[in-house]
Amino acid sequence: MSLTVEEILKLPGLEELRVRAGSTHLQRSVRWPYVAENEGIAEWVMGGELVFVTGINHRRGEDNLLSLVEDGVAVGIAGLVILTGEAFIQCIPQTVIERAEQLGLPLIEQPYLLKMVVVTHAIGTALAHMAQTRRSRQDILGQLLTGDYPSLAIARQRAIHAQLPVEGPRRLLAMRLSAVHLLFERYPPDRAEQLLQNTRKALLDHLQAWSRQQPEPLPVSQQGDLFVLLLTDHDNLPQTLAHLYRSASERLGELSLFMGLASRVEDCGQYRQALGEARQALDVAESLRPTTGLCDFSELGVLRLLQGIGERTLIDDFVKRTLGPLIATGRKQPLILLKTLDALLQENANTFKAAHRLQIHRNTLAQRIQRIEQQSGQSLDDPLFRMNAAVALLAWRMTQTCKEPA
Repeated sequence: MSLTVEEILKLPGLEELRVRAGSTHLQRSVRWPYVAENEGIAEWVMGGELVFVTGINHRRGEDNLLSLVEDGVAVGIAGLVILTGEAFIQCIPQTVIERAEQLGLPLIEQPYLLKMVVVTHAIGTALAHMAQTRRSRQDILGQLLTGDYPSLAIARQRAIHAQLPVEGPRRLLAMRLSAVHLLFERYPPDRAEQLLQNTRKALLDHLQAWSRQQPEPLPVSQQGDLFVLLLTDHDNLPQTLAHLYRSASERLGELSLFMGLASRVEDCGQYRQALGEARQALDVAESLRPTTGLCDFSELGVLRLLQGIGERTLIDDFVKRTLGPLIATGRKQPLILLKTLDALLQENANTFKAAHRLQIHRNTLAQRIQRIEQQSGQSLDDPLFRMNAAVALLAWRMTQTCKEPA
C-alpha cells in the first residue's frame, strides 16, 4: 500500500488541485512533498517527490518550467505542482503542459489561494498514516511468505486487523528484472545504479496500480530482487498475465522481465510453499526465455528436462520435426490444427471429449485429425507420437506468442 498522486488529489481540502497533464500516470507513488526553492531541482531531489513550484524565490518563465519538467522526469519525481495566480506565475505555458504530457509526467495546477501549509499538512499526515499501515501490511505478508511468524493463528489475526484478504485460494506470481548486468557494462556505476532504481520504481508503481484493479487485491511485496503478487485464481488468469507482461515491459527501458507462476494454494499457510514454486518456475523462464515471459510451475516436469539441454537448436529441431507444417507461418488459420492437436492430447485422444472441449462437431474434428496426420506424416493412434507432440507443443508455446485465430 502506498500513497499515489491520484490519492493525494482526493484528500479532503485539496479539491482545487487540477491535473493539467500526465493523467494516465497518476498511479505514481509519492515519497514526500518538496517545495522547489532553487532554479533547478535535479540536485535536490532523489526521486518519488511531489515537487511544488511557487515562483516566489525565483522567476519561473517558460524555459525554466520546461527545464523543471525535463529534470523531474530524469530523476523520477512523482509529479510537478505549479502554483498559479496574479503575483508570480500567472498561468502554465501550453508548451510546458504539452511536454509534460509527452513525457508522462503528472502536472498539476494549484491556485495561490490554496495555502501551501494546508496542502503540505494534508499530504504529510496522509503519508505518515499510510507509511505505518504499509509497514504493518508488508510485515504480515513477509512473515507469511517466509514462514517466519510466531504462529499462523496470530498472523491470520493480524491480517484481519490490517484488512488483508489472505483467506481463500491464490496464485503467487514472482517477477524479476533481467539483463541488469548490461546496465553496468554500458554505463558508469552511478548512472547504471540510477537507471536500475528508476526502473524498479517504475515497475513497482505499475504493479501496485495494476494490482489495485484486480479482485480482492493484496499489496505487491518485494522479496530481495523479486516482485511478488498474490492473485485470485480465475479461468482468464493466463490472458490477464499476458496483458500485464506487455504493459510492464513498456516501462523497462533496456531491461527485460520474466515471471514464474506457482500452483494454486488454498490459504495463507501455504504462501511459503507457493513462493518456492514460483522461484523454480522463474528460474526456468529465465533459462528458456519464452516470449510470453511466463513459466507455470505446473509445467515444470518436462520444462526442467528441456532446461537441461544446453544446445537450444536441439529443442528447435525436435519441435520442427514433430509438428512440421502445423507450425508453418503464413497460414490462413495458423493455430486451428495446433489447438485441435492440443485438445486431443489433453483428452487422451478421446474424440468425444476433445470435440466438446473445442466446441465443434465430431465430424469437423475428424476432418481436422485427418489434416493433422497428413501434414505431420504421423498417426494419432501412435502413443509415441502423442508423447512427442505433447512435449513439442509445450516447448513451442514457451517460445511463441500465441494469438487467437481470426
